Amino acid sequence: MTPLILIAADLAAISILTFALYLRRHRRRDLVVSYLGMNVGVMAVAAALSGSAAGVGLGLGLFGVLSIIRLRSTELAQHEVAYYFSALALGLIAGLGIDPVWLPLALMAMILLVMFVGDHSRVLPAYRHQIVILDRAIAVDEELYARLEDVVHGKVHSATVQELDLVNDKTVVDVRYAYVPATFPAATFTAAYPEAIPGTVPQLSDPVSAPASAPVHASAGAA
Repeated sequence: MTPLILIAADLAAISILTFALYLRRHRRRDLVVSYLGMNVGVMAVAAALSGSAAGVGLGLGLFGVLSIIRLRSTELAQHEVAYYFSALALGLIAGLGIDPVWLPLALMAMILLVMFVGDHSRVLPAYRHQIVILDRAIAVDEELYARLEDVVHGKVHSATVQELDLVNDKTVVDVRYAYVPATFPAATFTAAYPEAIPGTVPQLSDPVSAPASAPVHASAGAA
């Protein structure tokens, strides 16, 4: 009875991880198939090997082999790698059938809780990461940081220059920063997006008013 409980718990856990957490937050459908297939496959192999004497060792070896697989078709972001390993861990825990039964259930619940909290949008919402291409070649750190903070409108924590092109006059920088809306001056916003300020740009739906012309008085000429 215990294997059936763990299988049902794993299917429920991977469904929550994939559909309730990942797909709802990141909307990447192709990885949903990968997470589901990886989880169920690992669980099936681990369950089949758990009856042998070397079941635990083979299960951990399987986890190690699968952990070095790289999907070369597309690049995975760090949060997608975390979901990838969580799907592997859920399948392996359920497949090994650890006693007592509450222990694997608690471990699977812990993985879901960590992913729910760690990938929540309210956890460090201002911290961001971008590759910025500046239209000037800047080699001085102080000037580079000042220019980047003006561009990203936030506090730059680290800036790694990936390319300093003196010929084409550009700088490619890997920037990690905290977005601060208060550093975005209203005057700059008005100059950059005048259409967002009421009354500055006529709306297309407004009728075009023609300039008023002076009235024409017809005078009767003497015959």
